[in-house]
Amino acid sequence: MAPAVIWAARQWLNDMEPRLARYLPEPARRRELLGRIHHEARLAGLAPELVLAVIQVESAFRAEAVSSAGAVGLMQIMPFWIRELGLPADDLKDPRRNLRYGCTILAHYLAVERGDLTRALARYNGSLGKTWYPERVMRALARHWSPASPAPVRTTAER
Repeated sequence: MAPAVIWAARQWLNDMEPRLARYLPEPARRRELLGRIHHEARLAGLAPELVLAVIQVESAFRAEAVSSAGAVGLMQIMPFWIRELGLPADDLKDPRRNLRYGCTILAHYLAVERGDLTRALARYNGSLGKTWYPERVMRALARHWSPASPAPVRTTAER
């Protein structure tokens, strides 16, 4: 990995770490989770800040969260996705596995919707045609996770 890329990732981590403290008080867990979020988001071509906003809205950073609909973990993955993307032994409460699924699913929906983030987020939530969920995610992104610099937040990786 190029030194500039490593430097940028460290800067991002240093910027995001204090923001996550209200959800995860332990510094080691915070840094580990942020590193994994950054890695999985970039692998999927997503802005890591967007992934943070989705996690905040979906589970408030609770890896053990289970919704009334049965969605599991940080990014609230529905168990049927295991049949589509994974292996029967996959544990959706495992943050590493959950982030891989969630970022893959969100990137898929972003591709299906040809870059339309509002529609992709609504699909992710299962509320296509409604805007309440995308609005919540975008509000969380703007209020808590947008980088301190004036640079725009990218939603897909540069190609």
